[in-house]
Amino acid sequence: METIWFWFVAFLLTMYVLLDGFDLGAGALHLVVARTDEERRTVLRSIGPVWDGNEVWLIAGGGTLYFAFPALYASSFSGFYLPLMLVLWLLVLRGISIEFRSHLENRVWAPFWDVVFAGASLLLALFLGAALGNVVRGVPLGEAGWFFVPLWTDFLVGPDPGVLDFYTLSVGLTALAALALHGALWLSHKTEGDVQARARRAAGRLWWAVVGGTLLITALTWWVQPLVPRHLGERPWAWVFPALALAGLAAIRRALAARKDLPGFLGSCAFLAGMLASAAVSLYPYVLPSVGPGPGLTVHTAAAARSGLAIGLAWWIPGMALALAYVVFLYRRFRGKVSLEGEGY
Repeated sequence: METIWFWFVAFLLTMYVLLDGFDLGAGALHLVVARTDEERRTVLRSIGPVWDGNEVWLIAGGGTLYFAFPALYASSFSGFYLPLMLVLWLLVLRGISIEFRSHLENRVWAPFWDVVFAGASLLLALFLGAALGNVVRGVPLGEAGWFFVPLWTDFLVGPDPGVLDFYTLSVGLTALAALALHGALWLSHKTEGDVQARARRAAGRLWWAVVGGTLLITALTWWVQPLVPRHLGERPWAWVFPALALAGLAAIRRALAARKDLPGFLGSCAFLAGMLASAAVSLYPYVLPSVGPGPGLTVHTAAAARSGLAIGLAWWIPGMALALAYVVFLYRRFRGKVSLEGEGY
């Protein structure tokens, strides 16, 4: 039962990265691909109908984590209190920048919120990648299962790490490049003209950054976290997930060469899903490894009572089925290229 809920949480976080990831990437590239007010409104319209719905997957992931693994929720939210507050503020700033931008017709107002939107999106992508790096690397868990991690120490991986070190920053920068690529492919699929052309050029350059970053963090991960090569060696079937990530990268390259935007975006989805699944399967049964004297938190030590987990299936499965149905409806309803006709943004 604990394993089922582990994969439920992994599924929800993957859905968040795939869906909210492209509008984070579009935000990070907002000032790069859009030069005029009209073009910036086009970028916002490409994500406008879906961006707030995409963030529901983050809320669902947090709620499921709280229900299924309360010990992990309590430990991680206390240990990462400052970074989580920074992420919360970035989410708030990003949301209000989208909604406030068109409230006043002023030469300063809209450009100010454009900068806030781009900066918050960029930093969120970086911080979320660094968060994944912290989970893979591990934290200094004590015997009681509690820890505190400062924002940084000496930027080295060791028994007294910070949230930011050379490993987590490498993961964060690679995540930023990957989500920016994801956003560029989305924009090239949803827009036309100069915005589409700039998005395609950005995607072509970002692809190389993602390839280099992926090679770097893969090598660093095998060195920093010995659980990863050990578990992958014990589970030959798990290599299907790194293979999926590689296939996604190859599909992006082919799509860029052929100027086929939707296949490129779907290839990016495959790459991101493969990378996240690789991290999950290579850490399991750990949900938070330890670099200290503590044994680390596993699905068995962090999970709620099995009776509660069994009962939870009765609401989780229909709830997520409804969420998936809504996603299918929403994306079918707003399929096609965006235009500036009508009101909004």
